[in-house]
Amino acid sequence: MKLAVFDIGGTNIKCGSFQDNKIACIEKFATPKTFAGLKLQMHRFIDQHNFDGIAISAPGAVDKSSGTIKGISAVPYIHDRPIFKELQEEFSLPVAIENDANCAGICEVNIGAGKKFTNVAFIIIGTGIGGAIFINKKLYKGNHLFGGEFGLMQTSDGGTLSTRATIVKAASAYERQTGIDNIDGEKLFLLADQGDKLAQDLIDKVYNYLAVGLYNIEVSFDFDALIIGGGISAHKGFSAEISKRLYAELVKNKVCEIMPEVKECQYHNNANLYGAAYNFISDYAIEVGNGNN
Repeated sequence: MKLAVFDIGGTNIKCGSFQDNKIACIEKFATPKTFAGLKLQMHRFIDQHNFDGIAISAPGAVDKSSGTIKGISAVPYIHDRPIFKELQEEFSLPVAIENDANCAGICEVNIGAGKKFTNVAFIIIGTGIGGAIFINKKLYKGNHLFGGEFGLMQTSDGGTLSTRATIVKAASAYERQTGIDNIDGEKLFLLADQGDKLAQDLIDKVYNYLAVGLYNIEVSFDFDALIIGGGISAHKGFSAEISKRLYAELVKNKVCEIMPEVKECQYHNNANLYGAAYNFISDYAIEVGNGNN
């Protein structure tokens, strides 16, 4: 079996070829402005190969029962249309689509940092916060396809986890308070390491918000593991610091015995592509190997 895999983002679309549990031929192109443009770019990749199916990671609430993608995103033309049927007819191939955060989680649960666990929360920390929930290794999407929208959890000061608990937002706050431009997460951590008090305070607040958020997630579901994804997850010591603060919250409330493992994701930038492929495999009940690659 050979799949064409696509990860649709607001700025770029990544694509590759999935075969024998590996992704190869990874390419990237600018996200087209129209659905017709998207199909044309997909043809340019698909027509070069002999594929057996198409697997897609996309933003939005993917409703497989209706074959549509609900919600809104930076790629508006993929929403509220019979996109499953349209792509199947366009390419005469079976198509599977799943939400991008869910795809990243599917990857980690199948072949990544979460593969040895049964019940897992996958938390993506980027510009905002998203995630996915897995019960008995199965994706739980919820009654309204909102399962794993951890970023919408409210904080005690009237914000949400997405507006309070990301390094991206902390870096923006540093810029506002100092008038210094071009501060990203990496630079904010560097400033903190150099003794900058404001940078240290802003990062400390991010950790505290995340610890409380993960505490609420853990006491609600009692997960085996929490897998941290997003670009910041690769920062040295980030997952360890979150783990330490989560444990302190559990100790404070006398439930430290439910402390889950907190792990950094394994597949990082390619998680969506792998997850899209494994979602296809699940949707079409295809037998594969164990994915140890």
